[in-house]
Amino acid sequence: MSKQVQDAYIVAATRTPIGRSHRGTLRNLRPDEMLAAVLRAAMAQVPGLDPKAVEDVICGCAIPEAQQGLNVARIGAVLAGLPHSVGGITVNRFCASGLSAVQMTADRIRVGEADVMVAAGTESMSMVPMMGNSPSLSPVIFADTDKLDDYGIAYGMGLTAEKVAQQWKVSRDAQDAFAVESHQRALKAQQAGEFADEITAIEAIDRSADLANGTTIEKRKTLSLDEGPRPDTSLEGLAKLRPVFAARGSVTAGNSSQTSDGAGALILVSERALKQYNLQPLARFVGYASRGVPPHLMGIGPIEAIPAALRNAGLQLSDIDWIELNEAFAAQSLAVVNTLGLDPAKVNPMGGAIALGHPLGATGAIRSATVVHALRRKNLKYGMVTMCVGMGQGAAGIFERV
Repeated sequence: MSKQVQDAYIVAATRTPIGRSHRGTLRNLRPDEMLAAVLRAAMAQVPGLDPKAVEDVICGCAIPEAQQGLNVARIGAVLAGLPHSVGGITVNRFCASGLSAVQMTADRIRVGEADVMVAAGTESMSMVPMMGNSPSLSPVIFADTDKLDDYGIAYGMGLTAEKVAQQWKVSRDAQDAFAVESHQRALKAQQAGEFADEITAIEAIDRSADLANGTTIEKRKTLSLDEGPRPDTSLEGLAKLRPVFAARGSVTAGNSSQTSDGAGALILVSERALKQYNLQPLARFVGYASRGVPPHLMGIGPIEAIPAALRNAGLQLSDIDWIELNEAFAAQSLAVVNTLGLDPAKVNPMGGAIALGHPLGATGAIRSATVVHALRRKNLKYGMVTMCVGMGQGAAGIFERV
């Protein structure tokens, strides 16, 4: 195979519905099984593609340990029934893990080293807590208290959102209004069937013991819609919530992203593979950028990553028709929107993570599936997925409908 610069095309993109962590339908569904489900679903979207042509599965996961450890990408590929010749590697860029997986698969194709690749992301926040089961930070972080800001993760994401709200002057009222809008947009999109093309319904099984009869009771439920959007969300209701990270702060559970469970997968191929397997492209991967920012202001990451991604792609902000800006917190989302002058109508038209949920390392792959299908459904040209990243990073990826 000759190595040359070539385009990478998305030919399949799907995701699970996003479940509420700890109390939702997917709480007992293992992340490797969620990954296997979306891998099978993505392959089913391209029946003409020989599974043996897949060269690798790159899967994002923010906390790759316990049920999603031991290289969950490879485990998911095996569980999905992909040929043993298909490799698997798990990557971690915290919240941008899934988007980085898409970028890495595209890059392998664009430099001519692969023709068929799978990008994915999976995360169960029900099974693996946000900081992992046994978090252990370097003692150096705490050696000089004057430098704690250099390690924003040391005191939690919530406080970084408070710092962004203060520095960018994002009011509590603005944050709550943003959160209400997120729920309203998500509910409207669900009612209109806007998520149908990107979601693969998934069955969850809850098992319990009937000690009296010595049997196992199984309860099966099929989830086909995201569980997060709430029709009862209102400004009045959110105003009653207390700040959860700072006593006199403005960041609440209501204007923050929901902890969630979910997975997503995309199949990317070269033009050569398009012709060989007679595949219909959904979109072209245009470009990507990641940038670092001060860890204690991690939410502003997209402010640096978006302009860089646009430069890499040779585009202007005005060229972008649809923006999936991950809503880690309303405070940081508004800081990004206001600083870059993003068009609010183009940002999360179907709601964001405050309503839909944010399964950490899976979110980038999930929102990439959203963009790919939205561009086709709305007959738009360019879409972007962007997000802030813990410990002070931002990432942005650009897609083009073809």
